[in-house]
Amino acid sequence: MLTERQKLILWAVINDYIVSAEPVGSRTVSKKKGIDFSAATVRNVMADLEEMGYLEQPHTSAGRIPSQKGYRFYVDYLLKPYMWSKQDLIALHDFHVTRMDHVEQAIKQTNSILSQLTNYMTFILGPKITESKLKHLQIVPLYDRSAVSILVTDTGHVYQQRVKVPEGVSLSEIERWANFLNTRLNGCPISKLKPILVKKLAEELQRYVEHIEKLTNLLDQILRAQPDERLYTSGTTRILEQPEFQDVEKMKALLDLLEENEVIIQLLEPATEGVQVRIGYENHLEAVRDCSIISASYMFNGQPVGTIGVLGPIRMDYSRVIGIIDLLAKDFSKRLDTLFDCGE
Repeated sequence: MLTERQKLILWAVINDYIVSAEPVGSRTVSKKKGIDFSAATVRNVMADLEEMGYLEQPHTSAGRIPSQKGYRFYVDYLLKPYMWSKQDLIALHDFHVTRMDHVEQAIKQTNSILSQLTNYMTFILGPKITESKLKHLQIVPLYDRSAVSILVTDTGHVYQQRVKVPEGVSLSEIERWANFLNTRLNGCPISKLKPILVKKLAEELQRYVEHIEKLTNLLDQILRAQPDERLYTSGTTRILEQPEFQDVEKMKALLDLLEENEVIIQLLEPATEGVQVRIGYENHLEAVRDCSIISASYMFNGQPVGTIGVLGPIRMDYSRVIGIIDLLAKDFSKRLDTLFDCGE
């Protein structure tokens, strides 16, 4: 464990580097408010911190920069609560009084204010369709045995999917089948629709329609939600403005990653409650080795169903971003509950 002096100087170095993006020298640290040590003493402590792996010294500079180990210690032990600025409070007040009538609107508005406040790239991962419950299903005929299914979940999401009507199944049968789902399986978890339909209600369903196997195959088509429908992003260009990404190869690797929605979804899948901070290599992807991802799950009915996240350089203002994400994740959870209570 570090001494109090080492903690104070590490904290000062990281705070200065977050703002300046330039290696920090001992004289700079010694002039900081609250640092009552000479430049020589600071230099010795910084040398010790480097030897312990908390700081690094670029070859072209006499100053030092934090290592990923240093950032990890900083986040775990040295962070202080973020003090909201007047500008932040005004933006948050405007956000809170904005009327939001459905889930997609709430997601987009939350993503926008998050990007505005952090100035980094932001993500919101919507709930998995399989983690939601059935509220309403409608099938609209088109032509040549084609139709559009409209599936509404309890979280207010609306999933539209082009489907092919099975041969030998009439539109009246499909209508009765959809009505059966709406009246008897309303509130059923999406992930359990098919097994309940097939195993537990087959005999009762037989009274309504024929072709059970064909209709369960149609249900498979309806439940094929596209992965990118869950992922909402904002501020993509903001991270590319950071000094760390002026290197063309780093920029290209990151841009390639941002086109892989499934990979980003895996990075953001909700796991536990509270704010999660993954620094550099903790993300296990080469393209984000120079990035940190700060995320928090949002809740619905007491369960984590999606994620709010920020991707930025390792040299990010952790205290500020953690405070903002924690606040917005809790706010979004409340909005989901409100929208559901209002019948959305």
